[in-house]
Amino acid sequence: MKLIVGLGNPGNEYADTRHNVGFMAVDFLASQNNTDFKLWGNPKNSEIVKLGNGDDAVLLLKPLTYMNLSGQSVVAAALFHKILPEDICAIHDDLDLPFGDVRLKVGGGDGGHNGLKSLTKSLSTNSYSRIRMGIGRPENPNFDIADFVLQRFADSDWPKVEDMVGCAVTGIQAFIQGPQAFLREMNQMNRPKKV
Repeated sequence: MKLIVGLGNPGNEYADTRHNVGFMAVDFLASQNNTDFKLWGNPKNSEIVKLGNGDDAVLLLKPLTYMNLSGQSVVAAALFHKILPEDICAIHDDLDLPFGDVRLKVGGGDGGHNGLKSLTKSLSTNSYSRIRMGIGRPENPNFDIADFVLQRFADSDWPKVEDMVGCAVTGIQAFIQGPQAFLREMNQMNRPKKV
């Protein structure tokens, strides 16, 4: 069984913000499979979708704990379903990638991302996979980063956001297929783009 975690913040005030691209990716994958998220956990601190059955099942999870406590929802689902860290993939926004770029990664640091910090702390390891969705940095270096990530995308940004979500879903599908497929997709997706 695989656990795919979209990182974001719950509530309408955070919808369509840069920090919620992880939610957007798993929402899109759920819609492709004609299914809806349902509240899960005790307390109800996540939304979950199950695709498939048995050992080949895939869980899509959206923590409802807000970004800084995402790991609480993830570790609860992982323990309940007996899922190992290497079978977990987190999809998240990344300030250090240009807007629109998507990169795949296994393990590594958190890059200052509070959602990843919480996952690593709660799982007691950083060996899970990640799909990094580039949101870039503000053009004005004095602009507050917290305000930037919680800004909604402009109308003109949406074609690039939709492309990025599509790339993230391709990465998720490769992760579901297994480590070799994920590595192949990583080598493909992480290549420098031709200018």
